[in-house]
Amino acid sequence: MGQSTEELTTQIEQTRTRMASDVDALQDKVSPSAIVERRKEATKERLGGIKDRVMGAKDSVTSTTAGTASGAVDGAKDTAQSAVSATQGQIQGSPLGAGLVAFGAGLVIASLFPASKAEAAAAHRTMEAAKEHGQPLMDEARQTAQQVATDAKEQATQVAQQVKESAAGSADTVRSEAQSSAEAVRSEAAPS
Repeated sequence: MGQSTEELTTQIEQTRTRMASDVDALQDKVSPSAIVERRKEATKERLGGIKDRVMGAKDSVTSTTAGTASGAVDGAKDTAQSAVSATQGQIQGSPLGAGLVAFGAGLVIASLFPASKAEAAAAHRTMEAAKEHGQPLMDEARQTAQQVATDAKEQATQVAQQVKESAAGSADTVRSEAQSSAEAVRSEAAPS
């Protein structure tokens, strides 16, 4: 009915061992240094995969020899597969692409760091120099825009005047033709 002291002691020891391993596993899972280490390893693996895709993975090309007809067919298949994988390696192994990826990653990382005092001062000096040297260009552009606006206004006024004169001339022509037509109708209608 009851358990012996030795059995209880053994069960207690087994329970302690299991609990100790559970506590160790839990501590490893929530330990900041262990978390950082796992993240570092995961990042290394992802970056390695990206590097392999961009730069091309090291593939070994297998050579095949065929002694029989079926071996020749298998050899042709292997050779075709080797050619395809070599082509993929050439396509994937793009140093220019790798350079662009690295440059972009550098820009992203650089944008995460705040500007130093020297960088901020250099940016301020550059802005001041741009304002100083750009002001004459802005003034010249403003004058040119005003000149274009004035010229456009003058041309619009001249065109409007020409249209007005043309309309007046056309009205006079229509009026005189109407009068001559009316006189012609009267003279034909008048009894002779």
